[in-house]
Amino acid sequence: MYINKLINKKVAVIANNTSIVGSGEMSVHLVDTLLKRNIKIEKIFSPEHGFLGDKDDGEKIEDGLYRSIEVVSLYGRKRKISDDDLKGIDIVIFDIQDVGVRFYTYLSTLHYAMEAASRTNKKIIILDRPNPNSFYIDGPVLEMENSSFIGLHPVPIVYGMTIGEYGKMINGEGWLGEKIKADLEVIKIENYNHNMKYEPPVRPSPNLPNLQSIYLYPSLAFLEKTEVSVGRGTKIQFQIYGHPDFKSDFSFTPMPNFGSQYPKLNGKLSFGEDLRQYETNKIVELQWLIKSYDQISDKNNFFRSDFNKLSGTSNLKNQIIKGLSESEIRESWKDGLQKFKKIREKYLLY
Repeated sequence: MYINKLINKKVAVIANNTSIVGSGEMSVHLVDTLLKRNIKIEKIFSPEHGFLGDKDDGEKIEDGLYRSIEVVSLYGRKRKISDDDLKGIDIVIFDIQDVGVRFYTYLSTLHYAMEAASRTNKKIIILDRPNPNSFYIDGPVLEMENSSFIGLHPVPIVYGMTIGEYGKMINGEGWLGEKIKADLEVIKIENYNHNMKYEPPVRPSPNLPNLQSIYLYPSLAFLEKTEVSVGRGTKIQFQIYGHPDFKSDFSFTPMPNFGSQYPKLNGKLSFGEDLRQYETNKIVELQWLIKSYDQISDKNNFFRSDFNKLSGTSNLKNQIIKGLSESEIRESWKDGLQKFKKIREKYLLY
């Protein structure tokens, strides 16, 4: 058991609301579980959305305390763990639920944690968790000129790996700064394979309330960097999309709520599609991005400036503007996906 590796060690934990042990009413936070076992937790690091997982998308988060333990925010004044942060620490534990999508920022938090552990000669342990989108691989592979905190690595939008496998890939492919390698150990999931259906027991971030939203997230998130709403400010985020320009019988009005205090199109009646019953395919879908561009009145301002960083490619925006079909665009992803699949195979644990 991994607990034996922590006895008499000074531990730092990278965690949030998804870092739970057990299920249902019997679930306990990882930090509380370790404290009960007399493990010395010296510091907690929290990612985007905060330690409690209740902060807005992009909201800057202050440092805090949990059980009198310092909680250092990695989505506030800084996004990287410093060498000073790890003074006196023996082992770093990373335990956060991923959803298997490149622009989910917890991947970047893992990357920078591995760099910090490597620089300071600390061991880092990933407590692996199932990936609800682990059963397919699709989307454009990120071009490094579009690398940012919402996508650091040359991987497709959906990469079909657990967070532990992904960490092994970061290490093995030399993606850490100056080609350093982390002393990384992955605690494997028992009785798991990539085709298993998995619904996280708690929402992995404020605007992914259920499995349908997690399945639609890789495709609808393109619209985040446009003028179209994906339901932030409603209770059915990432299961709908719309805009005041669109023609439809389905409508919604975004209003401030949990996880979205300042939603796009706040207070504006928007028309679009309800995808709650949509049977998702094993692909990153472009149909809703294409339909939205076709329907919008002001095409010149449809794409926001950081669309290429989210899509990971400088091509997609131009392909949409030129009117290429979904099949033509998907064809342009093929070579990159084939190359990535060969890289991925080296790091699979399941």
